[in-house]
Amino acid sequence: MPKLKTINYLRLLLHTRRHPSAILLVVQLLGMLLYPFIENTEAGHVGFNVFGIVVLGITTGMVRRTPGLAWVSAGIAGPVIVLLVLQMAYGMRELLPWSSALEAVFYFYAAGSLIAYMTEDRHASTDELFAAGATFTLLAWGFTHLFVLIQTLQPGTFAAAVNPLEPRTWTQLNYLSFALLSSTGIGDVIPLTAHARALASVEMFVGLIYLAAVVARLIGFTVQGNADSGTDSRPK
Repeated sequence: MPKLKTINYLRLLLHTRRHPSAILLVVQLLGMLLYPFIENTEAGHVGFNVFGIVVLGITTGMVRRTPGLAWVSAGIAGPVIVLLVLQMAYGMRELLPWSSALEAVFYFYAAGSLIAYMTEDRHASTDELFAAGATFTLLAWGFTHLFVLIQTLQPGTFAAAVNPLEPRTWTQLNYLSFALLSSTGIGDVIPLTAHARALASVEMFVGLIYLAAVVARLIGFTVQGNADSGTDSRPK
């Protein structure tokens, strides 16, 4: 039995090494699902910053497997980590706009690197399908941090059905970001200022282009690959 468990563990480790995009996607989704439980606590801010550092590390490692430049992502991630640590250690919340701006740049660069990875050939691998999901969340998180930046610099930028005058939480802005990027239009958080509405319009445009140009391309290659496999397996 111990030997069997060891073999299963090695198989799982091999699978995760083959599909690093799946790890990134799972970590991002788990973070979004678990963070609301601690968001309104003092420990929640610290925990979120720690989680952000973990995601930065995983994403930087993922960029190394893409046509993107790892030193660029590491160069952006380094200052972000320093700013997050200062916010955790000394409660320097005034650094939030800076860290949010740099995190947005980091996630957009990582998303661009993953898009280059998915479009560098005419084949859709399993890891590239996971990368499609991970890229979507990276884009959504990038715009979320831009929303945080705008709200910090210009209070009252966003309103909502509940407590409309209060600043929106990260979870609420992330929900708005996913609603805009997917063009579902079910968000109850509303951008009020011209800058916020312009950014929201850009996010909707990016979401449509990403789904139409990148995801549709991967799906087409997947269907074509399945069709070719079925043709090859037929008796002649």
